[in-house]
Amino acid sequence: MNQEKIKALQSLKTSKGQVEGIIKMIEEGRYCLDVSNQIIAAQSLLKKANLLILKQHLSHCVKDAVLSDNGEEKIDEIIGLLSKIMDK
Repeated sequence: MNQEKIKALQSLKTSKGQVEGIIKMIEEGRYCLDVSNQIIAAQSLLKKANLLILKQHLSHCVKDAVLSDNGEEKIDEIIGLLSKIMDK
């Protein structure tokens, strides 16, 4: 497993713990803004993990496909994904 995937996995595991904590906070009736701040922190970790995965994909899968003259499909996939991200 390369460094990007290792870092992404760590971010995902950390965000999983945060989500579990957020659920507990809601069940305990904690202050709404405290809950919201924790949700924002979890979202940030998910975005970080996604960026690391995309970096890995571009650096390896897309690069290899372009070098072997099969990159058009991979580039189209990236464009499709970016359109989803930009719509949000």
